[in-house]
Amino acid sequence: MAEEVLLFGFWGSPFSRRVEMVLKLKGIEYKYTDEDFSNKSPSLLKYNPIHKKVPVFVHNGKHLAESLVILEYIDETWKDHPILPKDPYERANARFWAKFIDDKYLSAIWKSCTCEKEEREKAVEETSELLQFLENELKEQKYFGGETIGLVDIAANIIGYWLEIFEEAFGVELLRKEKFPKLCNWASEFVSVSAIKENLPPSDKLIAFLQNRFGVGNASK
Repeated sequence: MAEEVLLFGFWGSPFSRRVEMVLKLKGIEYKYTDEDFSNKSPSLLKYNPIHKKVPVFVHNGKHLAESLVILEYIDETWKDHPILPKDPYERANARFWAKFIDDKYLSAIWKSCTCEKEEREKAVEETSELLQFLENELKEQKYFGGETIGLVDIAANIIGYWLEIFEEAFGVELLRKEKFPKLCNWASEFVSVSAIKENLPPSDKLIAFLQNRFGVGNASK
């Protein structure tokens, strides 16, 4: 019997796109359902009754929520193209950075884009300090995972692709090449990989969605 692999997500969510990226990297066949947040499907509410959010991953009837949890489950279940290192220390370090990205970066980026003008300079400075941590962590590596894409790279898709979208949609500048050359080079490499590129939402559609949802115009940088 064929395995049942289902993913409930949202086209513009960096979190559900993470899961799709790993599924594509590993060559796993799956069925995708794009959710309408104004009319969530009965299946989403059934599989994630606590948070009622995407992504939700279902494997042979077993369901999981939270993207980092899902990514680890997929990596442990399907061994091809591992995204976590074998070495226990390196594995723990990858988990640390992935969690750090989720706990710190998105809220900082969001604040830089949406706060009032008088608060924006401080928010941008705080975001810049956080980006410097990742700039330093890359060292001389192609990816955070070394020569292949790993957990931290997937978690950092928020910076690798969505950050530029936020900058364009809200008229801010955060990831400057002269200040973060390694991070900018990493982002360019990351989004050029076919399994990643195939799972990126169209930039114009995403910019329009954000501007419409948050009532912003085309601000100049």
